[in-house]
This record gives sequence, structure tokens and C-alpha cells, in this order.
Amino acid sequence: MTRSGMTVEILGADRLSAQLEDLSGDIIAALQKAVRESAEAVKSDTQRDVAKDSRNLHDKVDIKYKDDDLTAVVGWHNPSEYYARFLEYGTRRITARPALRPALETERRRYKARLTDEVRRALR
Repeated sequence: MTRSGMTVEILGADRLSAQLEDLSGDIIAALQKAVRESAEAVKSDTQRDVAKDSRNLHDKVDIKYKDDDLTAVVGWHNPSEYYARFLEYGTRRITARPALRPALETERRRYKARLTDEVRRALR
């Protein structure tokens, strides 16, 4: 969680960071594609499940890429969406209605297969 809002990072190839220089451009492009697909899936699932009271959280969930597009940060990046964490985790008075964490957990089960499939396609 950041001070400005709530985010979840989807890391692509973090274990391979030292070896990325040795990988071909096709492999790196395949990893970037898998990271983008996973980030979009998390964003889409979050938008589907987030509380729709004002549609603000639905409309403002976003993806920021870094590390040459091998890392995706999905969530609410603007300080004005600070209340997303209250919905996600709940408070003493508000029951939790998580959307980002379940979306991440769903995608976590698919992520390795996405990476594997994209790399296999690139190696053909």
C-alpha cells in the first residue's frame, strides 16, 4: 500500500533480472506481453468487482508500468482514491468489500502459465 492510494504490483521476471541482458529481444517482448495481459486481467477483474457507489474507483483503477514494462503496478495511484483501502480491508464500521486482492489472487494462479506460453511462442 502506498501513501497515495492502494496498489498491487505484478512482477514480471524479477528473478531473471540479472539474466535479462542475455535474453533475446523476442523473449523480453514475450515477458512484457505476459505482464501486460496479467495486469489488464487484474484491472478488469477489479473493475468488475469494486463497489460501484460513485463509479469513481471503477473508473480510476489504473496500471503503471516500470522496469522496461516487466513490472506492472495495478491499483489506485491518486491520493484522492485513499478510501479504496477502507473498502478493500474494511474498518471498525465498514465491512471489507475487497476487489483488488481477489483479482490479484485469481491472476496469480494464471500468471506462470501466461509467462510460459508467451516464452514458448517466442522460441518457436
